[in-house]
Amino acid sequence: MEELLDPALGSVRVFLMHDDNKARKLRHNLGHPRVLTFGGAYSNHIRAVAAAGHRHGFKTVGVIRGEERLPLNPSLAYAVACGMRLDYLDRDSYRRKDTPEVVARLRERWGDVAILPEGGSNAAAVRGCAELPADIPVPYDVVCCPVGTGGTLAGIAAGLPEGKRALGFAVLKGAAFLAGEVARLQREAYGRVWDNWAIDLGHHFGGYARTTPELTAFAAEHRVERVYVAKMLLGIVGLARRGVFPAGARVVAVVTGQPSTPVAAWGAPTGFDSGEPR
Repeated sequence: MEELLDPALGSVRVFLMHDDNKARKLRHNLGHPRVLTFGGAYSNHIRAVAAAGHRHGFKTVGVIRGEERLPLNPSLAYAVACGMRLDYLDRDSYRRKDTPEVVARLRERWGDVAILPEGGSNAAAVRGCAELPADIPVPYDVVCCPVGTGGTLAGIAAGLPEGKRALGFAVLKGAAFLAGEVARLQREAYGRVWDNWAIDLGHHFGGYARTTPELTAFAAEHRVERVYVAKMLLGIVGLARRGVFPAGARVVAVVTGQPSTPVAAWGAPTGFDSGEPR
């Protein structure tokens, strides 16, 4: 595994585990002939569902936040090329996308569909992410991951061996609510909540898709995307500098995303998991 090298880490060692968490989230969510899900105009989740539908032969519908904009950006063009049908919800309706009224309207339009939440985080996704710790090839003490909706962290923590811990780095500003989301997801998946995880709220760098000169420089130096991964890695460096990790601690940092479909440039943002600052 690649190792993050930074003088500020001291004796703390950080190993980078590149892992497609979108695929893990989908693994136990497949099986229905038509899947509908939600996302912003630059959503990697939308891309992942579209690609899975193309690969496994089921129909997909992507409900996009905001109005249709033509020509389609590269993310949505890729989804359409994979066979995904696109629908759009205005911002007010999108905020109410989980209400019975909006769901009924979508089912009336698209028929019998399995509905996945924005970001793909549900009980089945948690079970998929819980398989990640078993694939870690090095000894470790802590597993870190970025946190957007909470599903990846909920699963990783549930799958950890005794004595190991998980630490998530919130990429949103004002994200204290995520602790409740992680607990809810674990309870829905397993009927219990683990006490081996925590969420760092202090390294969002201004909010979702926002950046600072420090974060931008760090992302460029280490060649990682800055919306999720750079925040986590710079957060780890910051905690190591403050002595939060014990001397000699071994940290596995999960570099989320799809290596073959990197995070798109953050232009014309229209949704939660696009580039809209928040």
